[in-house]
Amino acid sequence: MVVGGSVAEWAALSDSSWQERLGDLGKVADHIGASWLTVRPFETNADDAARDAADDTVAPVDRRAGGVESSREMRVGGCDVLASSLLDGRQRLVAALASIAETGEEFTDERIARVLNEPAEVDPDLVLVLGTPDRLPRSIVWELAYSELVYLDVAWAELQPQHLTDAIAAYAHRHRRFGGLD
Repeated sequence: MVVGGSVAEWAALSDSSWQERLGDLGKVADHIGASWLTVRPFETNADDAARDAADDTVAPVDRRAGGVESSREMRVGGCDVLASSLLDGRQRLVAALASIAETGEEFTDERIARVLNEPAEVDPDLVLVLGTPDRLPRSIVWELAYSELVYLDVAWAELQPQHLTDAIAAYAHRHRRFGGLD
């Protein structure tokens, strides 16, 4: 998973820029054998980031590009690449729980993960966060417990495939604790 940029930065990308960016990132993910790659924004904009930092409540409305979730999907080799602008991970979690409740299925970590991570069936092993390690993106609430985070202080506009390659290399040298402590 790659988390970076603001919803406004995402909206500024042309269709061809999106195709190129997702295609390049998808090639890196496919090369290492990943079957999926999800891309999410970090924040809406600087004003919202400041308000969000002080706000611990779930926002009453979704903050999505233009008020409507936008998403892009493509297949690169054997890797499904999905970019989704839905920003607030807490709202995604609430929506996932409501979806499971509607089906009458039992609430389990595995079931919640499947609904939240679609099209993947498991939590991401690696989350590349574009930014400094002093802020957590709201778009990845669930993933924080089960994924390894790699921070790169790189702007969304400067993201290159090599950055994902570097994050994968850093991840490969880590001892996985799966949310636990040593």
